[in-house]
Amino acid sequence: MTAVDISAVAIERLAGLARSHGLDDRIACERHDLRESFPAGRFDLVSAHYLHTPFDFDRGAVLRLAAYALRPGGRLLVVDHGSTAPWSWNQDPDVRYPSPHEVAAGIDLDPATWTVERADAPRRTATGPDGRTAEVTDNVLLIRRTA
Repeated sequence: MTAVDISAVAIERLAGLARSHGLDDRIACERHDLRESFPAGRFDLVSAHYLHTPFDFDRGAVLRLAAYALRPGGRLLVVDHGSTAPWSWNQDPDVRYPSPHEVAAGIDLDPATWTVERADAPRRTATGPDGRTAEVTDNVLLIRRTA
């Protein structure tokens, strides 16, 4: 398994946890700024959870790279915010979260090679850092490489 983050601190913490559980030979922890580099290899699953940033970032291009890194039969799982939690740092009422179908369109994959297996927006109860709960929406997109 390859775990990727832009934060060196996050990667160091994960590597330490892997070592403490005897999994360091099974988890490769790599620091990547996905605007500049992407992990090498072919993958059965690429999981991109809450890949949001206020910085200049071509998310569609990064997710396209992730799709192209899949083996045939591999899946790209994208889970995004679909709503703003009351404890979020960004309470801008004009924030608009793209739907899973819009994210799929932005990745711009050939339907002859990739199939959208799931594109929906389930709601769940989340707990914030202060213990408050709220109903939030997560946008879920699952794409499978067919060829």
